[in-house]
Amino acid sequence: MNTKIIKYSTLFFAALFFLNSCNSKKEEVVKPEIEPKVETFALAKEKLTTELRLPAELTGFQQVDLYAKVSSFVKTLKVDIGSKVKKGQLLIVLEAPEISSQLAAAESRLKAMEAIYTTSKSTYNRLYETSKVEGTISKNDLEMANGKKNSDYAQYQAAIAAHKEISIMRGYLEIRAPFDGVVAARNVNLGTFVGPAGKGSDLPLLTIQEQSKLRLAVSVPELYTGYLHPGDEMTFNVKSLPDNFKAKITRMSGALDLKLRSERVEMDVHNTKANLLPGMVAEVLLPLNAKDSTFVVPKSAVVNSAEGLYVVKVVNHKATRVDIKKGREIDDKIEIFGDLNPQDKLVKIASEETKEGDVINE
Repeated sequence: MNTKIIKYSTLFFAALFFLNSCNSKKEEVVKPEIEPKVETFALAKEKLTTELRLPAELTGFQQVDLYAKVSSFVKTLKVDIGSKVKKGQLLIVLEAPEISSQLAAAESRLKAMEAIYTTSKSTYNRLYETSKVEGTISKNDLEMANGKKNSDYAQYQAAIAAHKEISIMRGYLEIRAPFDGVVAARNVNLGTFVGPAGKGSDLPLLTIQEQSKLRLAVSVPELYTGYLHPGDEMTFNVKSLPDNFKAKITRMSGALDLKLRSERVEMDVHNTKANLLPGMVAEVLLPLNAKDSTFVVPKSAVVNSAEGLYVVKVVNHKATRVDIKKGREIDDKIEIFGDLNPQDKLVKIASEETKEGDVINE
């Protein structure tokens, strides 16, 4: 009986050993790894056209603050806020009695010096004609008469200059419009004391703006300055009006502002309907058209990691990282610059997991 039990036990353990051996052989059979396919694309150049929205400001094409040149009082005020004026039109008449007195004194001195000079000139001419007869007039007397004539002439010219100076100062009592425009501000009333210094010079008498033509000024960041050129057309709008307006770039400063690192760009706006006002804030839509074709790739092809910005190029079925600099972005595309050539194969969906030299299965 015991012999049978031992025999059955031996057969049982032998069967278990056989089954375990078969299972271990099955586990040793490993399927070969298959590299997943990676989507690539051929690099190509194209012209990327984008638009940039920036805030801008409308100002009068010409604007001037008018101040008093001499200390005086406002005698006559011929315009008010909103008045349309023409070039040379009289706006304000000032009163300064001391200037009138100075002008009268200058006129008297001028007439006196003119009479003295006329007399000395006549005296010299007579002596000169007489001296032609030998022995009648000494040479010294003739020279003294000539010297007095020249001295009186110099004083006469000084009197003319002084009279002219006072006349010019008197002309400053009349404030005239320097160009066609609109009175945008008035800070004086009749009888107000004004002058070049002191309390009367705190504010300008009037502010004149040319509003039929406006300047639209916008500061363009450094990154986009190379895409704009004089003559480029752009559109803009203001909050108070539903319409879109068009203008062309007229002037570019050609330098960057040291604080903002941006270039000032100006457009001329013909305000024929007078619906745009100086001081309005506008939103400008600037077209950014590239001069030349550049490399444009999907955003998914660019890897931005701690090691830098790069794309993965496929060379002989192996991955190669190429450092790049990015330009403009639009939708799902991005402009790149680097050591690349047309028709280079790039990985379309790149990641940091792809290492240098990894096998790429296309």
